[in-house]
Amino acid sequence: MSIFERYLTVWVALAMVAGIVIGTAVPALVNAIAAAEVANVNLVVAVLIWAMVYPMMVGVDPSSLRDVVKQPKGLAITLVVNWLIKPFTMAALGVLFFEVVFADLISPEDAQQYIAGLILLGAAPCTAMVFVWSQLTRGDESYTLLQVSVNDVVMVFAFAPIVAFLLGVTDIVVPWETLLLSVVLYVALPLAAGLLTRHHLGSAERIDAFRSRIKSWGMIGLIATVVILFGLQGQVILDRPLVIALIAVPILIQSYGIFVLAYAAAYALRVPHRIAAPCALIGTSNFFELAVAVAISLFGLNSGAALATVVGVLVEVPVMLSLVAFANRTRARFVES
Repeated sequence: MSIFERYLTVWVALAMVAGIVIGTAVPALVNAIAAAEVANVNLVVAVLIWAMVYPMMVGVDPSSLRDVVKQPKGLAITLVVNWLIKPFTMAALGVLFFEVVFADLISPEDAQQYIAGLILLGAAPCTAMVFVWSQLTRGDESYTLLQVSVNDVVMVFAFAPIVAFLLGVTDIVVPWETLLLSVVLYVALPLAAGLLTRHHLGSAERIDAFRSRIKSWGMIGLIATVVILFGLQGQVILDRPLVIALIAVPILIQSYGIFVLAYAAAYALRVPHRIAAPCALIGTSNFFELAVAVAISLFGLNSGAALATVVGVLVEVPVMLSLVAFANRTRARFVES
């Protein structure tokens, strides 16, 4: 590992601080970045995530895609955790903390808003960033692509009913433009570019050499993304630190709890680490564009629900890096095949 990779958490921490400083010192720059948005998808962040995803897509071997169905356990864990467990545990944690534990600190009206935001996060598993986390844990590129693709198909049918049930709201309108644009930007286009690159390079040796050269793109994209995300929310962090800290508590418990559940299930079922790590990380990460878009459409831009989804964005990167580090340290405990 390079020095940059070895101290990635340090660079991320510095990027968080830099983002807050830039967001408060140069608001015009942040506002310009925020304005570059289509269907609630920020195009600047999309380009950076694309840069992170592309190096892994170059590693997707089309000939190996037919072999991924021989490992159904990882996909089964992903689907069960994401759709039968995660939304409901997030809702339960939201109710526990904001109606019981934090009841004296938060008004009942705000509490309901924060619970709603947490439910939206819990029902929106990750589409894009999981490719980055998979790459950092040396996950199987083809299998990760399968897991994300199947997850996106399920999301089309399951997201609205689950959210409607948990929120008690019947008029959930799924922002299809956000969902479809995200899939195109974060999955379809990088995959097409990766396959074209493989075809152009030809031999496995040239592909491996090329991937080594572009490996740093993902790390640079990750750092820049963190700066932008924290820059966009810098003033909110400074204005409402206590509220953000309270919202972060159930999100942290949920994130680590879901990871432990999926990772332990993969270990018990003897799933290879190259599949086990991404399958656990998919459930832990969130599709924040979708969650934020629905929160704004249902409750408004300045609502507590929208704020809760934003806190999910801020918490995600540090949490995921800690889980990536844990997954890498425990690699030897898993089967190799």
